[in-house]
Amino acid sequence: MNILYIIPGSGNSFYCGNCLRDSKYVGAVRDLGHQVVKIPMYLPLFSDENDSNNIPLFYGAISIYLKQLYPLLRKAPAWFDRLLNSKPMLKIAARMSGSTRARGLGELTVSMLMGEHGEQRQELDRMVAWIAGHCKPDVIHLSNALLLGLAGRIKEKLNVPVVCSLQDEDVWVDVMKPAFRDRAWELMREDAANVDLFVAVSDFYGGVMKERMDLPAEKIKSVHLGVFPEDYPANPVESKGRNIGFISRMNHENGLDILVDAFIQLKQKHGFEDVRLVLTGGFTGDDVKYIKSNRKKLSRAGLLEYVDFHEDFVDAGRMEFFRKVSVVSVPVRMGEAFGLYLVEAMASGVPVVQPALGAFPEIIGATGGGITYPGNTPENLALSLEKILGDKDMLRQKSLDARSGTQAHFDITRQTGKMIDAYKNILKS
Repeated sequence: MNILYIIPGSGNSFYCGNCLRDSKYVGAVRDLGHQVVKIPMYLPLFSDENDSNNIPLFYGAISIYLKQLYPLLRKAPAWFDRLLNSKPMLKIAARMSGSTRARGLGELTVSMLMGEHGEQRQELDRMVAWIAGHCKPDVIHLSNALLLGLAGRIKEKLNVPVVCSLQDEDVWVDVMKPAFRDRAWELMREDAANVDLFVAVSDFYGGVMKERMDLPAEKIKSVHLGVFPEDYPANPVESKGRNIGFISRMNHENGLDILVDAFIQLKQKHGFEDVRLVLTGGFTGDDVKYIKSNRKKLSRAGLLEYVDFHEDFVDAGRMEFFRKVSVVSVPVRMGEAFGLYLVEAMASGVPVVQPALGAFPEIIGATGGGITYPGNTPENLALSLEKILGDKDMLRQKSLDARSGTQAHFDITRQTGKMIDAYKNILKS
């Protein structure tokens, strides 16, 4: 089967769960004997440069943003676009905030969802023409529902089934100004008519999007994310210090400050003098002041020497992070549709401690490799960390359950097989 996968890039400036999901999924599909072509959008897929050397970047982040903001630039010569879409320029853009957050991008998001009726229609036609001239896909898979504006023209010109993954679109859309937010949801509901199947990353999020996009039950299914468990060496917790890990973009939405406050409270308790905090996941320009404020908070508490800012979160650096920590917590304020870092941690034999929000209870419940707590406050998180780190037998058992549960429920080969079966069913119908 020939599958074409359209993927927004993040530029590798922070831990991007969706980007990692896409990369692992493509590898698993190829392992099962199918062909996959990845089409990058917005920012390059820097971690996969060798895989995409001959494939152009579409909808370059700087170019489409400036053209949306300044209509006169839509008539700029081709060399101007090539300059803006060059890798050095896009790497700079990735380190800045504007291309990776929704606030301020409402108008552009709406225009993208308008597809052939939006301001990016020429880029859409360029993408579809390139696909028609270079690929013969059996299925085209959109990485998320914010790309639904592509689906109409794809169906019209290429006449192939379109599948769309669903993961955390609400997080992006709901922070927009009300007019853009409401229009974006309206367009997503309209664009859904051009999609053959929606695939949610969890049962929880499938329910959310079924309601918000008015999707019929037969048009949506859930397929969990996964990892290759053999890629994650699991070190016994007895061989580690009692180190609490955080792995995600270090920002307010992901609750880094909640974990910092919980860590400060835990360190004030007798018997936890040795506990350390290990932070990784990267950041953008938006997050610099926030991170500095948390460093100052730790410094005032006299605990900065107990904190390791682990800078390398890509590949080997990420594996080293999991070797360091004995438990992971990313107390995302509003929960998430999945949270691939949970499965990565559990595959490494690292239990997770998460608020009982979003899909977290579903994911942790499937493995038994962690605990959830009600009320996403520093106090409740501190109590949960005290519970698991203060009980060696519980910590050891949760570590074993995390590893075995991931192998049983979140092996990416098994999950990818479910996706391939879904493609086949669409082609039959």
